[in-house]
Amino acid sequence: MEKFQHVIRSVEELEQLAGKPRELVNQKVVASLDRHCRHFISLSPLVFVATSGADGSCDCSPRGDAPGFAYILDEHHLILPERPGNRRYDSLRNLLENPRIGLIFVIPGLEETLRVNGKACIVRDPDLMERMSAHGKTPAAGIAVEVEECYIHCAKAFKRSRLWQTDAWPEAESLPDPAAIIAAHAGKLRLSTEEVRASLAESYEKRLY
Repeated sequence: MEKFQHVIRSVEELEQLAGKPRELVNQKVVASLDRHCRHFISLSPLVFVATSGADGSCDCSPRGDAPGFAYILDEHHLILPERPGNRRYDSLRNLLENPRIGLIFVIPGLEETLRVNGKACIVRDPDLMERMSAHGKTPAAGIAVEVEECYIHCAKAFKRSRLWQTDAWPEAESLPDPAAIIAAHAGKLRLSTEEVRASLAESYEKRLY
């Protein structure tokens, strides 16, 4: 970090800069999936999963499906089905080295999110996998989370970004082309943008579940 001249290196410096949290912020954390958390998760079709490896390298990836796809086993445990992906298994590899996990559940149109933190492992219990079947396909594995804390995250990020306000969205023709980006980043393979686009389409059409 030699590029930066003013780096904060202590909690004391941070608190001098930003202040300390209000008591409500400290007290809003609960240690289990109460009825409010369960209701929130039942309406969420998308969760962001944060993990880190033994060396501290971090990863954050989305998981999405029909609302309520995260299976709540009891007040202290939930399971995320592991649907087919790119087979890098970044989150799962990290969990094999470091069980700590952070989740952010999102509900479309709602600016507050639900944060869930705890420990996780990769499970394959047949009866649990069957309960998370979708479109005739049973997941081969799931991420089981032992919940340690849950709390509502304020809406400031969504308000600032105006994420749910369609008038703030960029025009469709100005959006990045994912196929072109992948073709450029994987240049050694000498694949054209159209070849990558066809590969993506085939994956989305045939390997969602």
